[in-house]
Amino acid sequence: MGKLTVQTCEIEGVKVITPQVFGDERGYFMESYNYNDFKAAGIDTVFVQDNQSSSTKGVLRGMHFQIEHPQDKLVRVINGRVFDVVIDLRKGSGTYGKWFGEELSAENKKQLFIPKGFAHGFLVLSDTAEFAYKCSDFYHPGDEGGIRYDDPDVGIRWKEIESLKLNINDRDRNWQGLKEYSAEHGL
Repeated sequence: MGKLTVQTCEIEGVKVITPQVFGDERGYFMESYNYNDFKAAGIDTVFVQDNQSSSTKGVLRGMHFQIEHPQDKLVRVINGRVFDVVIDLRKGSGTYGKWFGEELSAENKKQLFIPKGFAHGFLVLSDTAEFAYKCSDFYHPGDEGGIRYDDPDVGIRWKEIESLKLNINDRDRNWQGLKEYSAEHGL
């Protein structure tokens, strides 16, 4: 191993990954993903789809998940910086409803591994940000779920949110809260 550092967090299964970066006067090189290294680090996931988005400062996307086709995700920022957040929605989890956030940027090159059963979203902190992620299942239209980004029962403390002019689409603004989601799904 040695090509990456894996940091666990207070929510079981969520991992912050920092790849080894080789740099010199020409720039840098890193492996952003190597199945063998990730498997050795306890992340034995086969990814089937890569996605990329570009957003401007203040864009908040989230908190999304697929209901019937949950996905493991490996997310990173290739330009700019974001505050990336997950909410544990796993039935029976000791951290159900808890959130975790990490700043991801092109500069720190950190990645976040998000197991199935989590809502996911991010807030763009830089002028622009390009966000890339791998998924363990394909996107299924009509299978989307979400939790409100500002649900007081979750209490996400969004980094730098007070200083930003938020740009949130109507769908993300109108997701249900955790209590409603839990009641609807018998959790």
